[in-house]
Amino acid sequence: MRDRKAATREHLLICAQQLVASAGFSGLQMQQLANHAGVATGTLYRYFPAKEQLAAEVFKRATRIEVAQVAQALTVSAAAPAQIAHALNVFAQRALRAPTLAWALIAEPVEAAVDQQRLQFRQQYAELFATSIQRGIDNQQLPAQNAQLSSTAIVGAIAEALIGPLAQVSRHTEANTPQPSTTVVDDIVQFCLRGLLAAPYSTATTHRLIQENADD
Repeated sequence: MRDRKAATREHLLICAQQLVASAGFSGLQMQQLANHAGVATGTLYRYFPAKEQLAAEVFKRATRIEVAQVAQALTVSAAAPAQIAHALNVFAQRALRAPTLAWALIAEPVEAAVDQQRLQFRQQYAELFATSIQRGIDNQQLPAQNAQLSSTAIVGAIAEALIGPLAQVSRHTEANTPQPSTTVVDDIVQFCLRGLLAAPYSTATTHRLIQENADD
């Protein structure tokens, strides 16, 4: 009985993720999901009493897959900068291959329960990159920096930078025309790596310039 219930729940989540991949969380409707999954609406509500709960579970299921892909990419045998670049490339390329799902996971306006999951998984991504950044610092492959802060910054940067390209890819896909060049992925990765590899900028210089402008 437990196995059958678990299988049914997983089937419902797979079907729900398919709907989100095609139309985002706004396209996830309980009646439509019941029809898509081939179950009665009452059966669906026994497993997920509210749409918000269902959406949060779909988000967790889909994002766990993406986090696992990034974690795997960060295990490649390479110096820290190459390792991080590879993982960022994997993240971005997978997003562009499934633009509607990626938009839903990264930026679509969602209910509070889903948004909470989004914050938690961003932290998971940041923890993964922080480990690689700290390893690079320890091995003198990256300049000294706050690994946790840097990792949070690059996760935010790649997520925000992908919003425009994801919308562009979606439009091209709907129009059945060639997708835009994926050199955008290289540009995003280069931006993140420059942030990790750049020499420290003197905050004293910044304060001096601010003071000079204030004096003028």
